[in-house]
Amino acid sequence: MKIKLLMIGLLGLSTITAFAQKGVLKDAQESYDKYTVEISQKILASKAKQDLADAKTSIDKAAANDKTATMPQTYALEGAVYAATAAMDTTGTAAAEVTTAQDAIKKAKEADTKGDFKKLITDAGNNLAIYFQAQGVKQYQNGKYELAYQAFDNWNQATGDTTALYYSSLSASNAGLTNPKFNAYATAGYNKLLATNFSQNVKIYGYLSTLYMVTKDTADALKIISTGVTKFPSNSDLRNLEVKFFLMAGKDNEILGKLEAAVTADPKNKELCYYAGLAYTRVGDAADAKAKKTKEAAAKGAVAKEAADDYVKAAGYYKKALAIDPNYIDANINLGNVLMKPAIDLFNQANNLPSNATPKQYDDLRAQADAQFDLALAYLQKAVDLDPKNNAALTNLWNYYRGKYDKAHAADNKAKAADLKKQIDANPAKN
Repeated sequence: MKIKLLMIGLLGLSTITAFAQKGVLKDAQESYDKYTVEISQKILASKAKQDLADAKTSIDKAAANDKTATMPQTYALEGAVYAATAAMDTTGTAAAEVTTAQDAIKKAKEADTKGDFKKLITDAGNNLAIYFQAQGVKQYQNGKYELAYQAFDNWNQATGDTTALYYSSLSASNAGLTNPKFNAYATAGYNKLLATNFSQNVKIYGYLSTLYMVTKDTADALKIISTGVTKFPSNSDLRNLEVKFFLMAGKDNEILGKLEAAVTADPKNKELCYYAGLAYTRVGDAADAKAKKTKEAAAKGAVAKEAADDYVKAAGYYKKALAIDPNYIDANINLGNVLMKPAIDLFNQANNLPSNATPKQYDDLRAQADAQFDLALAYLQKAVDLDPKNNAALTNLWNYYRGKYDKAHAADNKAKAADLKKQIDANPAKN
């Protein structure tokens, strides 16, 4: 009889203990619920802080007791309370709270098979996001991009938020400038974003293609930027970047058609006009080099004509750029240079005449060369006036005075050429 009464007494004690622990869990929930209401109102901020502290005290007791430690609600509340505590931290010393919250959230997701505490788990993730976001911004602003990446990546891991993935990718791109391993993180992040309807994808096509170029993956850079232009055909930044990358990759013929269409669509864009001129110049240079190597006369003449036609088209586009901005120095330099190319060819033809050539043949070729040289002079001089230390501009003008025949001013031209050579030799800037 005494044994039976003792067993009843022990069972009663066990039941009371269980109820007591569940009461602690209830206290934690009630304190946390008060906190969630009060935290949104400044006037109740101090009360919210106290209720959160009370919730933490209660949930610590529940988590320490064998009977409630593994309950889904305990894990969910522990994650929510500790995440909220971390979110309120302003000193950056909440690492322990963050670790506890992360561990509890993971266990809560595994234990809450019925989804009864989904809101608590979501709240916990959101509060961790607030903490990681604040830490990421702080580290990014201080130029600590590796730490910023880690914080933003933790934010993304906590919520799956595409904005977090965006910021983590940006941070990784910056970190990759000094630590190349982060380039892979940035590349992976950007590609994930492009698979979504993220609002900043137009920028990401530019960022990702640039990253591929920086890491010398030219094929993927051209593929991504062209995809971006196809998806956002009216975006001038992507279109200009596509042009630059194709030119950098030496894909002049491939980009010509797009350039011409782009100039037609945006005729007041001086850079597009300049790039079209540059592409035709380089295509012309390739044809000119081929012509010089060709032996058969008819074939040589055909390729030389291609080069001449390309140079005419190049000059036309440079002139369009200068019509928009007369002080566009690169367009002045390149236009002067492309107009001099035929003059230099005529100059060389005159100097390479056979010994039995007549003086008239020589004079005629030099006169033609002089006339072509003079077409370039205004642009050559303008480039030097715009930037007196630009070696490309100085060299082009120097070549003009070296090539100019003009018997009446031969001494003056020679002196000008000598003076320009001194400026080039003394110029530390190698443009």
